[in-house]
Amino acid sequence: MALSVTSLRNSPILWSETWSQALEALRANKVRAMLTILGVVIGSACIVLVVTVALAGKQYVIAQIEGVGANLVFAEYVGSGPKTLADEISLGDLEAVKASIPQVREAAGTRNFPMTVVVNGQEHPVNLVGVTAGFERIRNLAIERGRYFDADDLNSHSKVCLLTEPLAALVYPSDDPLGKDIRVGELHFTVIGVFRERVATFGTTEITQESLLVPFPLMKYYAGDEYIKTFYVQAARPEDVANVTSQVKEILQSRHRPGAEYRVENLTGILETAKNISAALTVVLVLIALIGLTVSGIGIMNIMLITVTERTREIGIRKAVGAQHSAILYQFLLEALMISVSGAVIGILIAVLIPALGNFLLAFFPVAADVAIPVSWISVVLAFIVSCSTGLLFGYLPANRAAKLHPTESLRYE
Repeated sequence: MALSVTSLRNSPILWSETWSQALEALRANKVRAMLTILGVVIGSACIVLVVTVALAGKQYVIAQIEGVGANLVFAEYVGSGPKTLADEISLGDLEAVKASIPQVREAAGTRNFPMTVVVNGQEHPVNLVGVTAGFERIRNLAIERGRYFDADDLNSHSKVCLLTEPLAALVYPSDDPLGKDIRVGELHFTVIGVFRERVATFGTTEITQESLLVPFPLMKYYAGDEYIKTFYVQAARPEDVANVTSQVKEILQSRHRPGAEYRVENLTGILETAKNISAALTVVLVLIALIGLTVSGIGIMNIMLITVTERTREIGIRKAVGAQHSAILYQFLLEALMISVSGAVIGILIAVLIPALGNFLLAFFPVAADVAIPVSWISVVLAFIVSCSTGLLFGYLPANRAAKLHPTESLRYE
């Protein structure tokens, strides 16, 4: 089936005539040709769209995970049995990690405590969270109104706070909460900001739907001590995460008694799992799309076999007047190639236009302004090559059958 460039050049076949005859044959059976092309359109479009959906899903999942905090390492005390205050993670541990590990960009600590606020004369449960300076940057918080804590707020133990959006709507349903007073237990705080998580963690972290952030030193008024419950460290680069994770654990172990146990983890494992799942799904879906293209290729073969049968007398006449074996073969191969190429081009155009239209529509929604549906040009090339190869592969058998027909038997065919 493979032909060298030299043999094609030296062939006495009139390629313009062969091309025009193949095109005329397709025009003579427009409906049949269009239905066959439709199968190729669906198959080639499926390959591109499947890869596009897989890439979009992968980007979305990774963005959700990284939205919690990029290059994040987190630690907490998990020792069982009797424990002392000295076992807990302290502000000194936080400073030691920042000073000892060059790859650390930021470190922060939190401590949460269940409390109540008074809303319309009734107590309402809230989650009080004490945070250090780097918490906003590490957790990638979005400040909707107002501001985050500055150095003066933290150093002077200022009684200021930030509210989640649901809590602000509950406590101040019709007023701007900024500058308002809110009582949490025995202390009164001034609201300086309203915030939200960029990626909702649904209460799986210290931030719940109705949470209130305060400077970390103020937690001593409620808990009686200043230990850190959850310790966050942000590595400078993704490739530093594993090294930072091990060093954080070594520092915590070295600064506390030998029996104390600390859980130090990162999101790298989750990210890798998400990438592996996405890759596996992509392979499975592409295989399904290839099955679709195979079915369309079988359709091409069936249609071409029917065409050969219908045009047996025509083939006999052409051979009787001197048409070569190769001329008949190439004509039918060209017909199969035209069908597959046309279907591939149309299918790819449709598959590329759908994400483009999706990106255009997403631009009108502020929440999804940063979302982009990617198109893999590798999948475009793959779809085109596979579609054309399918046409040639499944078109060869009918073309070869037509080329081998004996002129005398063809002329007697009814």
